[in-house]
Amino acid sequence: MENLTGDTHGSEGALLDRVRHLVLSGRFPPGAPVSEVLLAQEFEVSRTPIRETLKQLQHEGLVEIRPKVGTFVREPTRREIVELFQLKECLEGMAAGLLARRGPVPELEILERNVEESDKAAASQDAARYAELVHEFHRTLILGADNSKLVEHYDRLMNQLAYHRLVLRTAEHPGRITTSTGEHRAVLAMIRAKDHFGAEAAMRNHVYASSRELLTDARTAAEHTLS
Repeated sequence: MENLTGDTHGSEGALLDRVRHLVLSGRFPPGAPVSEVLLAQEFEVSRTPIRETLKQLQHEGLVEIRPKVGTFVREPTRREIVELFQLKECLEGMAAGLLARRGPVPELEILERNVEESDKAAASQDAARYAELVHEFHRTLILGADNSKLVEHYDRLMNQLAYHRLVLRTAEHPGRITTSTGEHRAVLAMIRAKDHFGAEAAMRNHVYASSRELLTDARTAAEHTLS
């Protein structure tokens, strides 16, 4: 049922988060229709808050609303992916450098465990687990920078990229999981050494390598056109 407590802002924010997660999870593939009716039924709300939520997701670049036709999952064009990865390289490079300056903080222990788990995922070629660990590594790095504005801009960037889907795609490339884990380990080594220049450079190299891997993917080339 709809929220009747008067906490409209909170309920709308929660609904936005839930619908956004649904779109990003891959349940709706790129180009698939997103039904207002089905979403309203699933989240037990009227179509009005669903409609407003979809407008916000269109603003974020996740869906496309076609008047008198419907709402569809949108995937960024090849050009947009290039531009978004350029921003990602800057933000994550900066985050690695900031984290390296902080010294021993809890995020470092999380990153250590993450790399160990990533080695196991690489050994078993577990693409799904690898994708989860990639998200955790990058997210922990951003949080470890201790910069709220960085987090704010990063979250929007990652939503626009629909990053989880992209990671799953490149995880299927032979040897990519092992290579990516090694790149993570190199970043962590620079952070541990408190080398903020080295940490930023290592992270930038990793993001650049990831973007190259994605952009040479045959399906990416076929599905994304320059605009």
